[in-house]
Amino acid sequence: MAAGATTKKRGMMDVLRALKQPKVAAMLALGFASGLPFLLTANTFGYWLREEGTSLKAIGFLSWVSLAYGMKFLWAPLIDRLDAPLLGRWLGRRRGWMVLSQVIVAAGLIGMGLTGPHAGLSTVAGFAVLVAFASATQDIVIDAWRIEIADDGDELGLLTSAVQIGYRVALLAADALILVLADKIGWPGSYLTYGVLMSIGVAGALMAVEPSRADAVMAANAAQKPLWTPRGLWDAIAGPFIEFFTAHGAFALLILVTITLYHLSDYVRGPISNPFYHDLGLTKSTVGWVRTIALTGTFSGIAVGGFCALRFGYFKTLIAGAVLQPIGIALFAGLALWGVTIPSFITVMILDNFAIGFSGVALVTYMSSLTSLGYTATQYAVMTSALAWTGKFLKGFSGAAVEALQSGRDLMHAYALFYLGAAAIGIPAVILCFFLVRPPAKPEAATPA
Repeated sequence: MAAGATTKKRGMMDVLRALKQPKVAAMLALGFASGLPFLLTANTFGYWLREEGTSLKAIGFLSWVSLAYGMKFLWAPLIDRLDAPLLGRWLGRRRGWMVLSQVIVAAGLIGMGLTGPHAGLSTVAGFAVLVAFASATQDIVIDAWRIEIADDGDELGLLTSAVQIGYRVALLAADALILVLADKIGWPGSYLTYGVLMSIGVAGALMAVEPSRADAVMAANAAQKPLWTPRGLWDAIAGPFIEFFTAHGAFALLILVTITLYHLSDYVRGPISNPFYHDLGLTKSTVGWVRTIALTGTFSGIAVGGFCALRFGYFKTLIAGAVLQPIGIALFAGLALWGVTIPSFITVMILDNFAIGFSGVALVTYMSSLTSLGYTATQYAVMTSALAWTGKFLKGFSGAAVEALQSGRDLMHAYALFYLGAAAIGIPAVILCFFLVRPPAKPEAATPA
């Protein structure tokens, strides 16, 4: 699908009206399964660790378990070329990998619940690593299925909005509702419950159908260039990159750099968010219910972002999203400096969620439009890895940064400086987005060798 193709973005009500389409209902369930494990090995995990007395520095370093999301391009070629063990022959290539990865995610979450920090940080971190790698694998195949199953650009926009809504609902469950649940039954029981909730993703995978067009292209690749031959191995590893750079030329580098920096501010502040709320003196239940209310900001951001992308195009919407994200993050500095009240906390959370929802739809649909059949999983994994790897590495130092900023000042002033610094990191992305508005003419994509 060409990058310049116009894709109609849909809001939540459009997605709900389209639930009679099985692929849209499946996409909602798969989006939920994709979003559920993400924070359970990151921000929410940090909240649990902080309550157990873990230092901010250790919490920051433990966030590196999510580096798996930034390395998924390394095994994405196998997802494109091989069936999942045992399940692939029965369910097909895409659905087989979905179910296998979802079962492993569920097992890892249950393992985290059964052990917890009391069993030692290395043990619970090991289960977290298992969850992160299986979740990253799940994301590879779900993203590929979403792109491949769409009949046209209009339907791609619908499915993208569906996955975003499912994903954001899961983030609410893993970022807010779990805090309320943890107050009632504790962290171990909460993680066990969320492991069981991965069955929603399994149901979505079973409801889905295999993308026939993509399967035909992949079958042709396998027949012409079997993976066990030198030509096939080269095509699996290098083919997606060669095709991508052939299609976009030197401009491909600008695309990847911009994607890398686009959500960097949000990644860097991630591990500190829950410890910040804890140190503000907010209870888990308060944070949970405020996040539930702030979900209105997320859905509004998705709807407004979709409208702007349709009305003004991908690129202008990307610029607006790049501007909104640092503003939303900088608002948290105000909570640290001037104190928090429930109304101010709700306002900041809604505005921040709006910015993330707005920017997310435009970026995801833009990246989806750049892939080619036969290489969908690998090419999209490369772009999402570019989006994730820098932020997921740098965020490991976030706790150390706050502790360093605390030298000579109180903790709240250190938090304020940290949030202002994280917001400033978003400025380069704004600048680079302007260069994406008028891309140079692209050469015709060559047929992969």
